[in-house]
Amino acid sequence: MHKLLILSSLFTLLFLSCKSQKEKNAIQQAIAPVTFHFDTLTPQQKQAYANAISSLYKKNLLDKDFNGAILMAKNGEVVFEDYNGYYNFKTNEKITPDDPFHLASISKTFTAMTLLRLWEQGRIELTDTIQKFFPSFPYRNITVTDLLSHRSGLPNYVYFMDEKKAVVSYARNKRGKRIKIVHLVPSGNEVKGFQTNQDVLNYMIAHQPAILSLPNKKFHYCNTNYALLALIIEKITKMPFPQYMKDSVFNVLGMKHTYVFSIADTNRYIPSFQPNKAPFKLEKLDCIYGDKNVYSTVRDMLLWDKALYEGSFVKPQTLSMAFEPRSLEIKSNHNYGMGWRMLLDGSNGPIIYHNGWWHGNNTVFTRLINDTATLIILGNRYNRNIYSARKMTSVFSGQSDTSRIEE
Repeated sequence: MHKLLILSSLFTLLFLSCKSQKEKNAIQQAIAPVTFHFDTLTPQQKQAYANAISSLYKKNLLDKDFNGAILMAKNGEVVFEDYNGYYNFKTNEKITPDDPFHLASISKTFTAMTLLRLWEQGRIELTDTIQKFFPSFPYRNITVTDLLSHRSGLPNYVYFMDEKKAVVSYARNKRGKRIKIVHLVPSGNEVKGFQTNQDVLNYMIAHQPAILSLPNKKFHYCNTNYALLALIIEKITKMPFPQYMKDSVFNVLGMKHTYVFSIADTNRYIPSFQPNKAPFKLEKLDCIYGDKNVYSTVRDMLLWDKALYEGSFVKPQTLSMAFEPRSLEIKSNHNYGMGWRMLLDGSNGPIIYHNGWWHGNNTVFTRLINDTATLIILGNRYNRNIYSARKMTSVFSGQSDTSRIEE
């Protein structure tokens, strides 16, 4: 562990040497280990925040067909909360505080922090390669750190498990010019039926889809990384990932309405919805977890947020390591650590966040570290306005969130 922390510090020094002083300050703030003590808000302060947020909420979400739940907190206290629309348009069920939404890629924050907690316990090394857990895995020299930081170079199962091949034909256009026409047709390797994490691993071993880059050379955001991390957690704990997360994370933190959806839950699937309210059907890649498939409520997500601030789930030093920017080649204030995106603009401290998108689920989890403020938005009817609504965090920082609209 100590060796990795030293290497991590060297990585940070190298990263800082390439940045301006303004950017250096923001990065150093992001990775400084801190345990937060929250000051209690007065009723007047809470009301002032609620008043300021209310008009922004109407402008940015309610007036733009928002269907979902929102919670904003300062110092761990709720200052704004609302539930608008339907949890299930098919049954006309209204959204309630206890209705869990699919977090989509925000699920990666749970996978990453759970893995780092196992590292704290000495049950895994971040320098371990995938072959330690799965000897037949065909791609060499990919470490746990590479998976956590999306630097493995592996392709995305979302694409290779539904593989298409290009078939080229030629025709004449109206002017008689010969043109090339490309058709995408099934390759013969595409999968059928509901797929599991083990199916992803088996497919990679059997078909060895082409890599995007060598390990730790480039950042490639990739769901495969976190599907494999969930399998590694299962290997270490000797428990199914959904059960381990329930017993060791959600129950411990009091997250009573949070769970991991898996192939065992297909009979209780609650769909998300298209803008026209048509439901998304359960599809063959919808049962893979680790990269997605944590379902939760905004109130449960606040418990997750508080556990991270208070250092009750992982140590502050571990959290600071997760917040280190890991991709040297990215010439931007936006970066990725271990399970977290970050905006390091140097003006008001770091914004640590993750978004999510899967079918009709659009989700936002934004944490203003210096302001100890949090925005959580969970939607189940496809609406990209949910991402731009992050500008509402200006009530805490005095400036808009300019983080990108990545999942």
